[in-house]
Amino acid sequence: MAWTPPAEGLDRAAMRRHLLSERERWATAAHANGTWQAAHDALAAHLHQVLAQLEPQLLGAYWPIRSEFNPRVAWQGDKTPVRVPIALPWARKSPREMEYRRWDGREPATHDECGIPSVEGAAVVPDVVLVPCVGYSPQGFRLGYGGGYFDRWLERHPHVTPVGVAWADSEVAFAPEPHDLPLMVIVTERGIVTPD
Repeated sequence: MAWTPPAEGLDRAAMRRHLLSERERWATAAHANGTWQAAHDALAAHLHQVLAQLEPQLLGAYWPIRSEFNPRVAWQGDKTPVRVPIALPWARKSPREMEYRRWDGREPATHDECGIPSVEGAAVVPDVVLVPCVGYSPQGFRLGYGGGYFDRWLERHPHVTPVGVAWADSEVAFAPEPHDLPLMVIVTERGIVTPD
């Protein structure tokens, strides 16, 4: 079930709403018709390949929300798991900022100030981070949820390798804004997208 592309001329907020609506519609249909697991497994295999090549020393992951891909399967793997320490984001509302905290992989026992499952502990700086995308452009720019948390964190840590994680049909053309930073690659269920 293909996503309906957004109408031309939408601002970012409207484009984000459209993509999130399409993602939910697709996820509901994919769960119902049995294609969700195949899409999830395909994305996991591509992400596993990228992580094996990058060999992170500390991987910044994320806790999946709103029909996002669950990245845990990519480093756990069925046959050859990527053995790497993991960290989860912790977001603050005021000041609006994010940090990573080391994570043992178990179900998080707390939530950050945005209500997303996270963990307690000292801040750490991963060398590779997985960045969930609501949408992405062929040039490697990410459309997120609009809070700017990942953008600000990546700007403060320019040495970090950002890897976008997205469903393939969320590719959309949009002009980057001055604060937007390109991702190194975007991993989808259909393959690994290297920005133009």
